[in-house]
Amino acid sequence: MTRALPDTLSSCAVAVLTCADGRGKAELSQACARKWRASREAGAPMPLGHEQPPLRPSRPDAPELLDPRDVPKRKPGTPEGRIALLHAVAHIELNAIDLHWDVIARFADVEFPFGFYDDWVSAADDESKHFNMLSDCLESKGSFYGALPAHAGMWRAAEDTTEDLMGRLAVVPMVLEARGLDVTPQMLELFRKTKDTQAVAALEVIYEEEVAHVAYGSKWFHFLCGRHNVDPKETFHALVKRYFHGPLKPPFNAEKRAGAGLPPDFYWPLTEHA
Repeated sequence: MTRALPDTLSSCAVAVLTCADGRGKAELSQACARKWRASREAGAPMPLGHEQPPLRPSRPDAPELLDPRDVPKRKPGTPEGRIALLHAVAHIELNAIDLHWDVIARFADVEFPFGFYDDWVSAADDESKHFNMLSDCLESKGSFYGALPAHAGMWRAAEDTTEDLMGRLAVVPMVLEARGLDVTPQMLELFRKTKDTQAVAALEVIYEEEVAHVAYGSKWFHFLCGRHNVDPKETFHALVKRYFHGPLKPPFNAEKRAGAGLPPDFYWPLTEHA
């Protein structure tokens, strides 16, 4: 990264959000994260600043973004199906980079301790690494990110919660990222059976680090509930019903969810079986 980086954290966030290239976005994200950490370690944190983020982040020309119903079904028992699965996860990770930077810039007027920014910069840095690892996996198989169609609905939760930080925390880390904790063990088993050590290594890193991202959401959601003197569980249920389009679907990874600060009475009442 040879170009000068922005001087405020919000400007860094907007720079990442407006970078269209996937690898370039990940590289810029990691460079901005290093700059933030260095400023914190030096005892002179970068100013937060106030920059208006775009409603939607910039994206490369490929992949083609389709309605979720139109994305071709994956057959994970085939090599092509496993490539499609890795491509889908890479697409999730690219969106996650933007989601974490967006929450920093979009809600810059909300007063938080520095730990809030430490957490989301760290999460964005992790997601950048995850995207690169998955892109490496795809390229080692003769494919690349953008080679297949992808889900166009990934950013909907962000658009729905542009003016509601508690709603954003409830739906993105505490519902969408928590879902990753539920489904990743099955993906790991699939790639272990085919002895795909590169994919297994990438997914193991993602699985462990996503627990912290869900935990960041839970921590700062509870922080805001305490600030506003509202019941966290009741507020979570109301916000998920407002912003998440459909019920939560078991099975749930109760152990990992608990480790991330999500007890069963938060999510079970929101299932289609309730």
